[in-house]
Amino acid sequence: MLTAFDSIPAKDRVIVALDCDAWEAIALADKLAGKATWLKIGMTLYYAEGPAIVKMFKRRGFKVFLDLKFHDIPHQVEGAARSAAASGADMITMHTVGGRAMMEAAQRGAEAGAAEWGGEVPATLGITVLTSMSPEALAETGVERPLPEQVLALAGQAKDAGIAGVVASPQEAAKLRELLGPDAFIVTPGVRPAGAALGDQSRVATPIQAFENGASHIVIGRPITEAPDPEAAFDAIVEELASAS
Repeated sequence: MLTAFDSIPAKDRVIVALDCDAWEAIALADKLAGKATWLKIGMTLYYAEGPAIVKMFKRRGFKVFLDLKFHDIPHQVEGAARSAAASGADMITMHTVGGRAMMEAAQRGAEAGAAEWGGEVPATLGITVLTSMSPEALAETGVERPLPEQVLALAGQAKDAGIAGVVASPQEAAKLRELLGPDAFIVTPGVRPAGAALGDQSRVATPIQAFENGASHIVIGRPITEAPDPEAAFDAIVEELASAS
């Protein structure tokens, strides 16, 4: 299926995950300036530095995926989404298992925060099943249906709640694209170039496979950030994607 993202250059659909401390994150951002469009700020960096780190990367011209995975009562999540959007974040996340009312509240908060910021409403994304989880790990939590069915069920709730898309493994992206349509954001962690170490990821694919499966954006961390030359590692991924298009 063709998507609304197919005309965007591959380098602008690669999100570099900065799961490190502030000094290392800033150094990596400096190296990737002019190459990478997107940076991901997760809990490790955000809890240490707060909204200031988002605003700093925005001033440097990056788009920011703020991946805090909200999961609480709707009132709390609405406030959290509002604050995240007001910081200038371009994508924010919540756990879909929080339910439809919580996701609707997050969307309201994102819209209110964007109005305060004076920018566009961030893409609101529902986490389906973490890419570190195997079917066995999911079953241990009491979920009885197969993992792919759980992903699709949660994605359907996200669609009903009116949020912009989901986060899921690239292995589920094709079915998600069928379910959610061409305009939905489908952001896929668990992306590893061929031959790269899996780390703590369980359900993975290569960058090419992820985009072929329907991902709108891919998240890549350690294969870039822990490479001897992060710039060269980023360029190699982009070149590989370009050769396949």
